[in-house]
Amino acid sequence: MRPHADPSTVKRRSAGALAALLLAAGALLAFAELAGEVVEGDTRAFDEAVLLSLRTAADTADPVGPPWVEAAFRDLTTLGGTSVLTVVTLATLGYLLLGNKRATAALVAFAVLGGTLLSTLLKAGFERPRPDLVAHLVEVSSQSFPSGHAMLSTVTWLTLGTLLATVQPTLRLKAYVLGVGITIALLVGVSRVYLGVHWPTDVIAGWCIGAAWALLCWLAAGAGRGAGFSVIRLFRRFARITE
Repeated sequence: MRPHADPSTVKRRSAGALAALLLAAGALLAFAELAGEVVEGDTRAFDEAVLLSLRTAADTADPVGPPWVEAAFRDLTTLGGTSVLTVVTLATLGYLLLGNKRATAALVAFAVLGGTLLSTLLKAGFERPRPDLVAHLVEVSSQSFPSGHAMLSTVTWLTLGTLLATVQPTLRLKAYVLGVGITIALLVGVSRVYLGVHWPTDVIAGWCIGAAWALLCWLAAGAGRGAGFSVIRLFRRFARITE
């Protein structure tokens, strides 16, 4: 028989789960709204203005800033690439399985693999062409909307950041670890626009759907009692309160 959880702990976990659920819902709504605007062509002026602002006026193949900035963004964009994310995910899964944390390993695998499949389906569904306004500074082949790099880096780094945050002893450390994961995803997305391979709205949409997917996976799995992110437990508690 499991001991009863401390009421303050239960309240804190429920509040965290509710906040995550609201954030996921907000991200999904933002994605849906943005997707509608993209399909209707209402974002064209914004997309073009941002892309052109990142290129010199004399040559749209020349990005603004010194050469080291372009080199830095080429490096940063690999943090959202298939090879890097695969290596990071496999290393994480190996660590979790060796530590006998099979449920958490399943969460990571489902989040990343499911996110990859979702990204592929969305790209095929929207079939938005890549930007032709400026030269591409890296090779690309798939469709443009949403940005796979932005989406999958958000899914992967946010999931890993959340896992690490749950075992940190202080709120400051939790915020720092999550902040690092979010920052990596943001930098990857910005790099895609700077390198001219995505419209800005592709990247924003990728961030939104990636964050929503990661949060929903975490909530549905209830990964780790310490996180308290379980939709089922949250709804059960809510039902008891309203009875």
